Parts: sequence; C-alpha cells; structure tokens
Amino acid sequence: MRALGIILAGGNSSRMHELSNKRAIAAMPVAGSYRAIDFALSSMSNSHVQKVAVLTQYNSRSLNEHLSSSKWWDYGRKQGGLFVFPPTVTNDNGFWYRGTADAMAQNLTFLRNSHEPYAVITSGDCVYKLDYNKVLEYHIEKKADITVVTTELAMDDERSRFGVIETEEDGRIIGFQEKPLLSSGSLISTGIYVVRRRQLIEMLEQTVEEERFDFVRDVLIRYKDAKQIYSYKMDTYWSNIASVESYYRTNMDFLKRDIRDYFYKQYPDVYSKIDDLPPAKYNPGAVVKNSLISSGCIINGVVENSVLFKKIFVGNNCTIKNCVILNDVHIGDNTYLENCIVESRDTIRPNSTHVGEDGKIKVVVEKNDRYAFG
Repeated sequence: MRALGIILAGGNSSRMHELSNKRAIAAMPVAGSYRAIDFALSSMSNSHVQKVAVLTQYNSRSLNEHLSSSKWWDYGRKQGGLFVFPPTVTNDNGFWYRGTADAMAQNLTFLRNSHEPYAVITSGDCVYKLDYNKVLEYHIEKKADITVVTTELAMDDERSRFGVIETEEDGRIIGFQEKPLLSSGSLISTGIYVVRRRQLIEMLEQTVEEERFDFVRDVLIRYKDAKQIYSYKMDTYWSNIASVESYYRTNMDFLKRDIRDYFYKQYPDVYSKIDDLPPAKYNPGAVVKNSLISSGCIINGVVENSVLFKKIFVGNNCTIKNCVILNDVHIGDNTYLENCIVESRDTIRPNSTHVGEDGKIKVVVEKNDRYAFG
C-alpha cells in the first residue's frame, strides 16, 4: 500500500475511571485474547501498510511491553517496520504531547524521511476491521485533501463522545461538531483519516507555528471549508472503548455469535502477542454458559454471560454473571459477582459479593494479598 501508518495511542480518558490507572486505553484487554491496539495494527498489516508509527504517552509501560516484538503483526522486516515514539525532550522542545496534532508535529522527522505519498492516521482505542486500501481508493477517486472514515451511531447518549458530521450527497463534509452536548445527526467520525503525506506535513507545520495542538479542532474543523474533506462510510462493526460502559458493552458484544465469528473466523484475521499458557481447565461441578474463557483459566464455579481473560481462577461455589474479568485474577470460594468489571491481578476474598446495580457497571479493584489467607 502506498501509505504509512500513524496510530495515536497516547491518550487517557477520565471515563475509564480506575481501569486506566495502570495502562493506556490502547493497551486495554479486549475479547479475552486481544489488546485494543491489536485491531488497528492488524488492519494496518492486512492492508499491507509496511511502515507504522505508534505514538505513546500516558501510562505506556504495558503498551510498550505488548509492542516489544513486532513479529506478531508481521512488522519484523528490513524495509519499513513498527516504530514506537514516546514524547522526547530535545533542545528545541521540552513538552509532552499536548494533543494529537502536537504528537505528530513532534515527530515530523519521521514524516519527512518517509517516501510513501499518503498517510493513514488512526486511534488505538477502537475495535474494528478495515481495509485501508478501499479508503485510499475512495480518497483518490474523490480527489480529496482529507478523508474521514465515518459510521452511523444509533445511541444518542454516546454521540457527545465523538465528532458528529454532516455531509453533502457526494460525501463532502460540510459540518463537523466535536463532541456536541446535543446533536440530531447520527454520522460520527471513527478517528481514522487518510491524507497526502506532504499536505499533512504542511498542515502540521502550520499548527506548530500557531501553537495549535489538536488534529480535529485545529486541522479538520479549521480547514473544513478551505479543503476538500470527504466522508468514507464504513458499515461493518466499529466500537470505541474509551469509557467504562462502552468497554463493557464491547466485550459483551463478543458473546454474540455473528460478531464473534466476524472477528475470530472471517478473513482478515486479528493478530496479537501470544502467551504460552495451557488451555482452560473445567473441574467437576463447573458450569459455563454463553461465555468466553481464555487460556490458563481454572473454573470450579458457575460462569454465565461473561468474558474471562487469561489466568483466571474461579473458586468453589462461585457465581459469575454478566462480568468482564481481566487477566490474572484469583476469585475465592463462595463469591458472587454480577454486572462487574474486575481489574487484572486482583484477589477477590472468599465469601465476597460485588453487584453492579441500577443498570450500572461496577468496577472492582481489590488489593488483597493473594497469599494472606488460607
């Protein structure tokens, strides 16, 4: 593909509450086996984008560990490859990334030294599969300056988290509201863009000169009337996980057969770093219904409509319903969990009860010593 890739993976969101205390949102586990960034990286690899830059910042240790070997996404190569760019103090700049445009502007050397005529920019906190080649073909066909990948969002209460877009019949964007409190439109930006590399450099240089830092507000909205900005509408599954509710809902979506088959069984595949773990073990008396159980789990109790990530121990007489349990959690005997997200490496003491009530999801963060009790 005649494009380089840029994945913006440095952000944080207060909507994630305790879940982002120890990891970037792009490093959040998804669907039992993946990290959020795997979906953007896999789409890059499957679209034959040979050079990809990942811009990290907030709580990036876990994300850096995940990206430490690029072979999982087929980026262990002599030409191109995977580049990780955290913010760096230099003689000319002592700032962390102050926004999405500033993050790219601080890495203009990477853009200037590349030879690909186009750039694909995407965030690292969305779950989807997309052939960027089709977006690039549309971009060239429309003679667009910038192409924004969009999708329809049915839930009114979620639109305030995204850019709401208005288009003409030919797809040209004529209206762009960034995170409006109220909006009648349902077409939103997915945070995926295609732009000519040289034009991107010119626009970023302008933002640096004027001390502007946000790509949406200071590039897309500002240039809306001056540039040809078009919408490419995707009609397949897309979800952003940057809130507790959307993260929970996205994981629950994988319990639906059509969505699970779309990501697990239909080409192209989604790739991730693999751990050497034994298969899940179901001891006598275990009951599992409509759930995803990952490698390394040991199940003794009842698990219903839940997603269990790697290395989960479920004790005797436990009941887990409608829950997302992150990696390496020990759940003591006689525990009841319902409508919860349990943080990784937690120990839930025996005889505990955690229930998310009134339709809300409870985030459980326990700091018990796993070996403090018998």
